[in-house]
Amino acid sequence: MSNFKQIRIRLLLSNLLVFAIVLTGFAVAVRFVFVRNLRQQLTNQLVTLGLGAAAGAELEDGEIELETNFSEGALEEQDQTLQVFDVQGRLLEQRGEPMRTLRFSPTLTVQVQTQARSVQAVTLPVFDNEDEQLIGYIRVSQSLEELNETINELDWGFGFGAFVGLLLYAIGGSWLNRQVMQPIEESYERLKQFTADASHELRSPLMAVSTNAEVALTYAQGMRATDEEKFRAIASAANQMSQLTEDLLLLARTGQVADFEYQTIDLTALLVDLVRLYQPQAEAKEIELKLEARNHLELVGDEAKLIRAFTNLIQNALQYTLPGGKVEIIGVALNREIQVTVADTGIGIASEDLNKVFERLWRGDSSRSYAQGGSGLGLAIAQAIIRQHGGGITVTSQVGIGSCFQVCLPASS
Repeated sequence: MSNFKQIRIRLLLSNLLVFAIVLTGFAVAVRFVFVRNLRQQLTNQLVTLGLGAAAGAELEDGEIELETNFSEGALEEQDQTLQVFDVQGRLLEQRGEPMRTLRFSPTLTVQVQTQARSVQAVTLPVFDNEDEQLIGYIRVSQSLEELNETINELDWGFGFGAFVGLLLYAIGGSWLNRQVMQPIEESYERLKQFTADASHELRSPLMAVSTNAEVALTYAQGMRATDEEKFRAIASAANQMSQLTEDLLLLARTGQVADFEYQTIDLTALLVDLVRLYQPQAEAKEIELKLEARNHLELVGDEAKLIRAFTNLIQNALQYTLPGGKVEIIGVALNREIQVTVADTGIGIASEDLNKVFERLWRGDSSRSYAQGGSGLGLAIAQAIIRQHGGGITVTSQVGIGSCFQVCLPASS
């Protein structure tokens, strides 16, 4: 997967997350207001019904009598219940739907029961019309099943609407991301092509400069000492420029799949050859270079490119390790993955610079003060090659203790 495709996916997911949060907040706010209004309307209806019943209530022979306009059928049709209680809280009369589970409480004006059968009730005091004396209570209640069904339908509507909204936003966001990223990708491809062309064109003149300088140094008889120093500086600068152009050309071509030749590779043998190649350099710097391959490591990839990647990692470790230090390479196969670790006891990298080590032409301040040479492209090249093989590379480091680069590659089936 290309870097631009990963950027488009991350951008789309980030936008979807923000849109989902905004949509969820909007839905929650609308639901809260809507449900609150529904419950308030129900409470007002019950209060109106209760006030109407209390206004027509009379005390006859010590009992509360209601008007006859509160029929059983009308109350049952609305899933409502009208109950009359005396001052002591004893049930005197009940009309409409039977409701026995809700405990009577004269101190609670509005009661809501959510267990078993959902019910909302309103309790109102009843006073005698003549002396305004409390003669009992009237409680009007109604089932909340219809209200709950309405709320459930609202929730389903919000859920379906949010799903459709996110789906449409994802489709539109993908199209917009492609439109936005297309000019950037085209510019990047043109820049890569320019880098490749410029590097390729620089090869010949740099080769001519380097060759002429080496010829002059080979036949240096009669040449002044100052002139010989200048020619050596020219040769050194030409070699550095040639290495830089080769690295830039390799980076420009790394993203092209056609430039890779895939075959089955014995990674263990490849690492053994590299360690044998750099053992003299390590001994010259009094550095212990050690390889430990615990399993047979085999994968499918471009051998030349992988040699370049691990060469850069080993050179980097040797370059920034002080004399008397240690560079250890460990290869192990885990399930369907190969892990190769290149650890050193070098000068290390500051924690704030760890996210920059794979940037092109970057070298930390501490490394400049000790190590010389190099184009600053080695780790960027290694990362590009490893990614092209479907793997990844990470780094951990501590200043003064050392660095550890871990490469993960898919193993061959």
